[in-house]
Amino acid sequence: MSSGSYDAIVVGGGHNGLVCASYLAKAGLRVLVLERREILGGACVTEELFPGFRFSACSYYCHLLQSKVIDDLELRRHGFHVYHIDPQKCSLFPGDRALVVWDDVERSQEAIARFSKHDAAAYPNWVRFWERAAGLIYPYFLRPAPTLAELAAGLRTADDQAFLDALVGASMEDVVTEFFEDEAVRGAFIQAHDAGDPAAPGSAWVYAYIKCNTFTPPENIGIVKGGMGGITAAMAAAARSFGVTVETNAAIAGILVEHGAAVGVRLSGGGEIRSRLVVSNADPKRTFLTLVGEQHLPAGFLRRVRRLKTNTAYFKFHAALNRLPDLSRYLGSDYDARYLGYARISPSIGYFKRSWEDAKHGRPPRAPVMDIQIPSGYDPTMAPSGKHIMSIWALYAPVHLAEGTWEERREGVGEQMIDTLAQYAPDFPECIADWQLFTPQDIEARVGLTDGNIRHLDIVPGQFLATRPMPGWAHYRTPINGLYLCGAGTHPGGEVTGAPGHNAAQAILAEFR
Repeated sequence: MSSGSYDAIVVGGGHNGLVCASYLAKAGLRVLVLERREILGGACVTEELFPGFRFSACSYYCHLLQSKVIDDLELRRHGFHVYHIDPQKCSLFPGDRALVVWDDVERSQEAIARFSKHDAAAYPNWVRFWERAAGLIYPYFLRPAPTLAELAAGLRTADDQAFLDALVGASMEDVVTEFFEDEAVRGAFIQAHDAGDPAAPGSAWVYAYIKCNTFTPPENIGIVKGGMGGITAAMAAAARSFGVTVETNAAIAGILVEHGAAVGVRLSGGGEIRSRLVVSNADPKRTFLTLVGEQHLPAGFLRRVRRLKTNTAYFKFHAALNRLPDLSRYLGSDYDARYLGYARISPSIGYFKRSWEDAKHGRPPRAPVMDIQIPSGYDPTMAPSGKHIMSIWALYAPVHLAEGTWEERREGVGEQMIDTLAQYAPDFPECIADWQLFTPQDIEARVGLTDGNIRHLDIVPGQFLATRPMPGWAHYRTPINGLYLCGAGTHPGGEVTGAPGHNAAQAILAEFR
């Protein structure tokens, strides 16, 4: 373990921690990154879950990683590469219908027209709507978080203001049903992410955050070579090239606070490491309630931390496959595995809503919404020759079960997912060599995310832009002098973006200098 004094200690070797550390070191600071696991990356990792089969264990899709971060850290020089996926998405429906969405708008219209000519004609307007919505948010990705009033003040026309006013209160169900009339098409495009309920007011507003991938260059959207760990491996190499010291198997017991200031960390194995400042890449709840300790924080601030929303959770299912499942009724007898770079099962808005309602009431969904990925169609190195891997991101999971424990229910939930997919690919159970399911409890234990929350905090209207993580604390600072946040619980939010790490470093350097 490294010893001595540092300018900055970054707690957590996830992607934002590595990004923040790199920018600080580039500016001349002596930086130490401490990661509790034996591998770097946090939720952005590649792991060999079964012999010879490697998986993106949590995050699985590169679509919002900021070009500035890629260029500033020279990630491509350090091995970062993305296989651009096209088609973008293949939605499967009961029977033999599939809806394939491509980069090319006209080609997508042709596919949608098989379901509804009305919806095919509406699709270009749908694309433009989300370009406009995301365009409100994206300029602030690498800038200080604006309040809604500040964002509105920057708009040029009354029409833009009216668009923002309508968007802020709109639900995803409102938007989807305004554009599309066919229930299958609606099912293919419905989303709610952390809002859960697609009818929730404001769910369209926060979904505009995800649609900021509209502005990501195509070469940065898709499946990462070597899995998502390819991103953090490149980031770690970049950090080391800038002089960052990186330690794994380095769990900390707490952040040292003296006279109201962070002065280093206390190691779980004993001992202390001193620094002039500490940057936490852990989520806000874990940072303040566990690592700092309640005795060092104002009572009012603690009450607000405890009220932070981590109400939305997901499952991650991984399977080693001896062969591709039979989807010939959808894609033809000799289909290209790249059609399954991103496949989806969400046949209707009602189906989506039932999945959320089950989870909200503490029940694993009887029919989960499933985002399915077979990345070995693009990157054959992820599995032994002739074999494949499949991962499923399943919506939604109860944060807390109404009945039983996850130890008791994990296997049954995984078998339910297998049975659900077998309704579309009947031979799927026979394709599986082995499988594993991560519940929210597993994700928390594995990656250290409170309640298994993949974005640290739900991205909902009250935890977005200048209110992330909470009003008054959106600029990476904390009530403890010299303690900063740099993780996904800060602006702009979750996904693998590198933006919170970048922004936190700029805020630190503005004060440190």
